[in-house]
Amino acid sequence: MSATLAPQRGPSPASPDVSSRRLTERVFRVREFGILAVLVAFVGVTAAVQPRFVDQQNIQFVLINTTVFALLALGETMVVVSRNVDLSIGSVLGLSAYLSANLFSQVHGIPIPLVFLAGLGIGLACGVANGLMVSIGRVPSLVVTLATLYIFRGIDILIVGGNEVVSRSLPNSFGNIPQDTVLGIPLVAIAVAVIIAAGAYYMRSFRSGRELYAIGSNPDAARLAGISVGKRVFTAFAVSGAIAGVAGVLWAAQYQTIDSTAGTSYELQTIAAVVVGGVAIFGGSGTAVGAALGALLLATINSALYVLGISPFWDQTIAGFLLLVAISLDKAISVRVAAALRLRSARGGS
Repeated sequence: MSATLAPQRGPSPASPDVSSRRLTERVFRVREFGILAVLVAFVGVTAAVQPRFVDQQNIQFVLINTTVFALLALGETMVVVSRNVDLSIGSVLGLSAYLSANLFSQVHGIPIPLVFLAGLGIGLACGVANGLMVSIGRVPSLVVTLATLYIFRGIDILIVGGNEVVSRSLPNSFGNIPQDTVLGIPLVAIAVAVIIAAGAYYMRSFRSGRELYAIGSNPDAARLAGISVGKRVFTAFAVSGAIAGVAGVLWAAQYQTIDSTAGTSYELQTIAAVVVGGVAIFGGSGTAVGAALGALLLATINSALYVLGISPFWDQTIAGFLLLVAISLDKAISVRVAAALRLRSARGGS
């Protein structure tokens, strides 16, 4: 009797999907470190020109100003990586800011955590409305959220009218939220950093988070792979709205005078921060950490212009320029990565 021995096989090469994912992650991780390097260099140059730019008070000011945009960027990142966009977050923030802050005068002695829950609920309701129209109604997100941007702002104007919430109607403990520090670092900045880290971990490590990237990379392929595209997109919009609602409460605590203009144009600044932070506007790549770094970079530029005595109107010009550069860079990166992946596939198949 003769035995037939199966030929021994060496270690199998990494699958094309794994190889593609690793290459893409490596490229965009380098992109994030590039943003951090630009931020450090910018701070260094500005501090050399005006040393008070790195005073503890100014650093705290920058961090506090970053918190709201960093939170908004987290929700927007979840939407953008799924190849969608949420233009309504500024209006949601304004609506939440007024309604939640007004609770202090309407309900005497209401606990601050309940006010944050109210803001979250307001934002969640707005996000659910967006998500239903996009996922079930199959209406493009750009059209839906452009419409709800005006709808939510109109509701805000109707509710507010000519009124406003002023600081004397708010409890001191609420107004002190942005001022509380731990070792010189604003406590709210630490809390937001933890939330962003948790969001980044969710998007990277949980299946439902990773599926957002799959949808953004190729929605049709994601459907063929059995991913519930509508459900994931709906969840992304609901979370984005909820986060915008919470950001509205933080905005109210920071500025303490709230009228119908609160949060105007915040959607454009947030999208700029997200794209500058390395989240591809075409979907499928980017991280919440990178988006937060983008928000920090734009807030730092804004503060530097003020410290250097330069007109704040340049802030929007610089943000627009960085947005164009980031989109162009994303397009160039995607072309180069696609070419590298085709070359790898050709070599692996030969």
